[in-house]
Amino acid sequence: MTGIANRVRHFGPSVFVEINALARQYNAVNLSQGAPDFDGPPEVIAAAVQALQSGRTAQYAPSVGAPSLRAAVAEHAARHYGQSVDPEREVLIVAGASLGMFFAIMGLVDPGDEVIVFEPFFDTYLPNIQMAGGVPRFVPLRPPTWTFDPDELAAAFNRRTKAIIVNTPHNPTGKIFSREELALIADLCRQWDVVALTDEVYEHLLYDGAEHVRLATLPGMAERTLTISSAGKTFSVTGFKIGWCIGPADLLEGPMQVHAFSMFAVQHPLQEAVAAALRLPDSYFVGLQAFYQPRRDFLAAALQRAGFSLALPELLGAYYIVADFSPIFQGDDMAFARYLAREVGVTCIPVSAFLSKAHQDSSQSLVRFTFCKRDETLHAAAERLTKLDR
Repeated sequence: MTGIANRVRHFGPSVFVEINALARQYNAVNLSQGAPDFDGPPEVIAAAVQALQSGRTAQYAPSVGAPSLRAAVAEHAARHYGQSVDPEREVLIVAGASLGMFFAIMGLVDPGDEVIVFEPFFDTYLPNIQMAGGVPRFVPLRPPTWTFDPDELAAAFNRRTKAIIVNTPHNPTGKIFSREELALIADLCRQWDVVALTDEVYEHLLYDGAEHVRLATLPGMAERTLTISSAGKTFSVTGFKIGWCIGPADLLEGPMQVHAFSMFAVQHPLQEAVAAALRLPDSYFVGLQAFYQPRRDFLAAALQRAGFSLALPELLGAYYIVADFSPIFQGDDMAFARYLAREVGVTCIPVSAFLSKAHQDSSQSLVRFTFCKRDETLHAAAERLTKLDR
């Protein structure tokens, strides 16, 4: 007797499990997972405590989400993007953006439907598509600037295409899709009657004057886009696992059904805290760039001093840097990640973890580092990385 279903048998363990275990084993400075090593804003933590003590949040929230948070999500969309959202019919609260994407795929994709994915991709997308019985169609983002070929993208669309996943700002590369790139995607979605699933969890982590364009706001896209985001990255509360899906009621119906018959409802006190977070003043969102950009610049300089070359997009967002280690190490990216943890005491994520098996050779010398860390953490990592340039 075997205990694992065929639909998940071939996935294997998550690379994050192994790398985090290496960090613990070697007491390494962990620059692998995109989880800050500092707390969220005091106002948000205080709102969570207040909600817990209110006597009103110990029981289930409504399955679709607490009214206060659905209203805050709609207000945030209007405030930052001029997007009109009905909080009653067009917002679903979920336990983090990863689960939101899973619900979207399971609720919209039938066996045999094709889903276009830019590669590299966040590591849950492909298993989600496969569990739904969908067929992935990959469009490469090519280093070092992570651009795609418009002709390759157009060739990926056909009558079997059900959806395209657009992650901007992008994990792992930090690429921000430009307005022109998104307009091309929108044109193809309209032409082929395709749904866009956008992962926008890094929407407020922008640098050097870059702009985040919400695909749903482009002409003809409001009715065919599910926008997925969360509180974890913007407010440094990844442990809250509170996210949301925004879209027209007919597109949300399937994801809502999957949600209702699995999670049913999400942590009520933390929904109230995130509602307060989304209503923080503009100064908070503007301040994120001032907070993270010096950390980005510091880590980029430290990696270059250690002998890496950087693979940076023209427009950079999120809080990751992809670096090429080929000048300093001979071997594949997983071997380098293990070596770096064991011999140097710093961890990173191999970029091959974000690629389909057929295409993993294209990233053999690339790894991802994160800079969502305290200054002392980054300085400790930089000191250890000097071992590489000797």
